[in-house]
Amino acid sequence: MHGQDDDRRLGEEQLGRELGERATLVQFSTAFCAPCRATRRVLAEVAGMVPGVVHVEIDAEQHLDLVRALEVEATPTVLVLDAAGRVVRRAAGQPRRVDVIAALGEAVR
Repeated sequence: MHGQDDDRRLGEEQLGRELGERATLVQFSTAFCAPCRATRRVLAEVAGMVPGVVHVEIDAEQHLDLVRALEVEATPTVLVLDAAGRVVRRAAGQPRRVDVIAALGEAVR
C-alpha cells in the first residue's frame, strides 16, 4: 500500500454510507474479479477486528464517475480513509492482511 492521495476526501455522498468512526476501508470491485472476492474477505475480517472501522465495497462499473475521479485503474483497488474521509493509503491488487492492518495504523493515529 502506498501513501496519500493528494489530500482527497470521500464522504457519505460518494460512499453511500457513513464513514467509520476511526477509519474506512473502501474497496473498488467488479463482478467477475476473483481477487476482489478474496480482498472482500480480508477487509471484512480486519474491519471486524478493529473497533470503529468499516468496510465499504463499491461496484466500479456502477460508479464510473468516482472511479475516474480517483484514478482507479484496476480492481480490486483499496483506499484507506481516516475518520475525516481523507485517503491516507491506496493499493491496487489483493492486499495482504498485515499490510491492511499497518495502513490502518496510519489512518487511526
